[in-house]
Amino acid sequence: MVFSISSSVSSLCAEQSVIAPLADRSLLLDGTRLENGRVVTVGERGHALFSDDQAVSWTQAQVPTRATLTAVSFYDQHLGWAVGHDAVILRTRDGGETWALVYSDPEEERPLLDVWCRDAQHCYAVGAYGYFLETRDAGDAWQSRSINEDDWHLNQLSASASGKLYIAAEAGTMYRSDDGGGHWETLPSPYDGSFFGILPLSGEAVLAFGLRGNLFRSDDAGNTWQKIKTGTDSLLTQGLALPDGRVLVLGLGGTVLISRDEGRSVTLYQQPDRLGISAAVPVADNKLAVFGEGGARFITIP
Repeated sequence: MVFSISSSVSSLCAEQSVIAPLADRSLLLDGTRLENGRVVTVGERGHALFSDDQAVSWTQAQVPTRATLTAVSFYDQHLGWAVGHDAVILRTRDGGETWALVYSDPEEERPLLDVWCRDAQHCYAVGAYGYFLETRDAGDAWQSRSINEDDWHLNQLSASASGKLYIAAEAGTMYRSDDGGGHWETLPSPYDGSFFGILPLSGEAVLAFGLRGNLFRSDDAGNTWQKIKTGTDSLLTQGLALPDGRVLVLGLGGTVLISRDEGRSVTLYQQPDRLGISAAVPVADNKLAVFGEGGARFITIP
């Protein structure tokens, strides 16, 4: 089953409208599930959608931009952020139903690629060519920072339960902060290709993944790494740790890697449609809502 944007909402909408099922003309790039069960997803042309029925039907949110939105993150079930091209940063205070533009800098020509908040006031946004923005007043003002002299693309930011922060970047680069983002150190890298995500697990274990099916595991917060065989050459885009202990790594070409030992080994379950997966959220036992090529759709995992 496929759900996505219908032609009736391809432009800015003054009112919310229900998205027609089986439409498949939007590229959705990220999604998240809120504390109350609502699922929110964002993508090309400023599309932002939310669902209150386990991703079965979708409503188009009010969004003040047509710039492609690349990432979405929520602090709680009300306050959330979306970032994207033209250095756009949007804020919602009603769970993704309406969004306000709080930052934009098209002249930078550097898209923002991810966003994460320490609390309701303090957030980071990262992007291309070392772009790093910080707010300490809930997004009313944003300051540019430099975390390293190399202007690598900063692709994804993640936080561990112990408070460590990680950034996955290009050219085999990864960064870690042990003080909540105040200072960053470059981690030793197991390969030269780009990383598109780092997934913190229990203790100091983390998975790092990127181009051509490359997946690595560390037991010491990224100081040393072990390569994990994946059986795929597809780009890996997102990692998920499920409540039952299973770990998923998803990617292009319909790639779904499943681990039952915290990433020490994985099994490849290739989706027959081969549609690229940018992000996913669990909506029921063994059921994921996935986002990417073909909009939003469901897959069942073993």
